Amino acid sequence: MNKLLATLIAGLFVSGAFAQAPAAPAAAPATPAAVKAEVKADAAVAKANATEAKTDAKADAKVKKAVTKSHKTKAKAHTKANKTKAKARAKAAEVKAAEPAAAASAAK
Repeated sequence: MNKLLATLIAGLFVSGAFAQAPAAPAAAPATPAAVKAEVKADAAVAKANATEAKTDAKADAKVKKAVTKSHKTKAKAHTKANKTKAKARAKAAEVKAAEPAAAASAAK
């Protein structure tokens, strides 16, 4: 039992020491080639971000144009529907007005 307990305690201390060890090696001093590559990569990222922003702006403009067009089309359709309804109501009113006269003439 004592050996088991000693082994567990020793394992606890070893794992604690291992967990405190540095995870990554110390950073090496940058070479001129590495610095140049990093600058080039940063420039490429900046260019990509600019291109993405330009593409997003174009897409937003297209969406806005499509929405505006759909609103115009919808407004035209509502106007046409309202005109058609007005004509139908006027025709129905004429027929309704003519019915009493037709009924009176039929009663004679």
